[in-house]
Amino acid sequence: MSQSREASTGGGSLTVIGTGIRPQQLTPESRHALLEADDLLYLAAEPGGGSWLERLHPNARSLEGCYVAGEERRSAYEAMVEAILEPVRRGRRVCAAFYGHPGVFVTPSHEAVRRAHADGFPARMLPAVSAEDCLYADLGIDPGRSGRQSYEATEFLEHPRPVDGRAYLILWQISVIGERRAVSSPRYAGLAELAEALLAHYPPEHEVVVYEASPYPLVDAIVERLPLVALAEEQVTPMATLVIPPRER
Repeated sequence: MSQSREASTGGGSLTVIGTGIRPQQLTPESRHALLEADDLLYLAAEPGGGSWLERLHPNARSLEGCYVAGEERRSAYEAMVEAILEPVRRGRRVCAAFYGHPGVFVTPSHEAVRRAHADGFPARMLPAVSAEDCLYADLGIDPGRSGRQSYEATEFLEHPRPVDGRAYLILWQISVIGERRAVSSPRYAGLAELAEALLAHYPPEHEVVVYEASPYPLVDAIVERLPLVALAEEQVTPMATLVIPPRER
């Protein structure tokens, strides 16, 4: 970076990292970025993750307060972006940490990097362990063997895609199908709609997997196997993902 460019931005910078699904998955590169920052703003999946980050950094602050029950999530995302960029504009070196991979299903991380660049500040995003990485390990899936399709569940329903029965189909955020507001509990009604859509491509008895990666090192992942026809009645967890194995081998 040139001296004039650095002077024009006052020295502020942004590094966006992911903490993985559990603390042990934080990469050395991301840990270094976190510890070198003046300020750490974070969004954790559960309280333990937040406490751990606050022990690592003296100027850590949660972004959880940006969510307001009943308001659309995009309002929370906008509040997060501005909370991240405010200290950058004051010349601070900021690290924004999100659980999982910071670029996967994390709207404010991408927007914060985009706006920081637009304002002339150096900004980068570092890779991290995602829920999909854990899924492959926990379920013993090699996507290179049969291929895989991967969609956000609401997007899959609202904008249907061709389903390849020879590949795995992975559907994310099945607990909040059709929900654009900030909610604190799963929305089960959308599962019936999802099951109906999938029954157009798979037989009722086709086995599917409801999966959730474990955020704790000594706790197993949630792996519930059930016939597709039973999906509509499943009480899924807030972070649940649906995995549909190939119909044809």
